[in-house]
Amino acid sequence: MRIAVTYDNGEVFQHFGHTESFKIYNVEDDKIVSSEVISSNGQGHGALANVLAGEEVDVLICGGIGGGAHQALTDNGIKICAGASGDADKAVESFLKGELEDSGINCDHHGEGHTCGDHEDGHSCGGHDEEGRCGGCHSDEEESGCGGCHGDDEEGGCGGGCGGCSGCHSEPLFEGKNVGKTCRVHYTGTFNDGTKFDSSYDRGEPLEFTCGYGMMILGFDTAVANMEKGEIVDVHLTPDEAYGEADPTAIFDVEIAQLPGAENLREGEMAYLQDMYGRPIPVRVVKKDDTTITFDANHEMAGKELNFKIELVDILD
Repeated sequence: MRIAVTYDNGEVFQHFGHTESFKIYNVEDDKIVSSEVISSNGQGHGALANVLAGEEVDVLICGGIGGGAHQALTDNGIKICAGASGDADKAVESFLKGELEDSGINCDHHGEGHTCGDHEDGHSCGGHDEEGRCGGCHSDEEESGCGGCHGDDEEGGCGGGCGGCSGCHSEPLFEGKNVGKTCRVHYTGTFNDGTKFDSSYDRGEPLEFTCGYGMMILGFDTAVANMEKGEIVDVHLTPDEAYGEADPTAIFDVEIAQLPGAENLREGEMAYLQDMYGRPIPVRVVKKDDTTITFDANHEMAGKELNFKIELVDILD
């Protein structure tokens, strides 16, 4: 068996799509017999799945990972154990002992059920060339889907570069007694008018993440940093503490003739494009005519004030 770990200076690097190196372990009879460090060659997200597949990797151990990358790895037959942190060698040993738990998709969202890739009829794009043209768009249900990222379902995470959150990091972003620890929280998110947009209570399962490493939006992350186990807090987040302000330059037009499959998209649907590094970019179709389709790459929560009731259920580390 071959196990790959997102790697940085002996530690588990905390964002799969931005890792510069992997440490590859050869395992026999549940024991490490050899290891080597390889470069990711500047690849990103979906393309990294092909790098690991080329190395005949069976298992990936990482920190944060989004939905698009998770799907690409799964499509390549690679088992994923996300949510790891600390010493890379010890993480592998824990995995071999059956002690390392997979947190699942955990990057770029305030909670598991409401993410920038949240949609039912997702599409995916085959990639961009150097001039930014997209290589093709396909429905999730089409068997001839692209070789890049794929649309997530409703429980997926963001496959892009941690769009609205702080971005997963290998070093903590701020100080706090819970920073660097694995925290389990329940939460309910509401808009200022009281409308609920997400709740872990409704799913019956708390959210688990490493505090302080950008896996969550900044305001949510910092709120948990100094909480006590069992404590419940109410926080109000401005856009700069959540998903940022909407960027008008993130709304752009593409000629349908340059985007095979775009003719099947409808206004309001989500799609996934890819940048030149293979990183999936979630976009929403906001307008379409006979020749041109307009995409909005802003996070759907961009520009919004958000409110969260957060309960710190447990601290695992």
